[in-house]
Amino acid sequence: MAKDKTPVTPAVRALRAAGISFSDHPYSYEEKGGTAVSSRELGVEEHCVIKTLVMEDDRKQPLIVLMHGDLQVSTKELARLIGARSVEPCRPEVAQKHTGYLTGGTSPFGTKKQLPVYVEETILELPRIYINGGKRGFLVGLAPDELMALLKAVPVRVGYAK
Repeated sequence: MAKDKTPVTPAVRALRAAGISFSDHPYSYEEKGGTAVSSRELGVEEHCVIKTLVMEDDRKQPLIVLMHGDLQVSTKELARLIGARSVEPCRPEVAQKHTGYLTGGTSPFGTKKQLPVYVEETILELPRIYINGGKRGFLVGLAPDELMALLKAVPVRVGYAK
């Protein structure tokens, strides 16, 4: 069976330019399926599939939060940690304006604007993570230290079980 060709997205370009080793994982995208679908399609634990969430603080300053697929973000705790009054998810059209990616295909790599990135610190304990590669139905697999090297993300502890 022929392997699907790696899509050339801004995320893939950024990873390649940084010399980061990654594996590509195309899968059948399902609207509103989220990480449950991608983890099932890839045959990996949902905890290892990382969501890229575009949020904004009370001053409308955008930021990215990377979170385990099976956890939620405590926006109240995140706001406290970053010194904001509040943090909330961006509307899809606002997130697309900041990142250049469609909702469901948002990657933290190769975003249109450089945004601060916060990563749930327990993600860094995983041997390998699967994160959006910049297109719906496409994840890349890499070591968490590679993610940190490229994004200079700030570790936080803001996750909680659904």
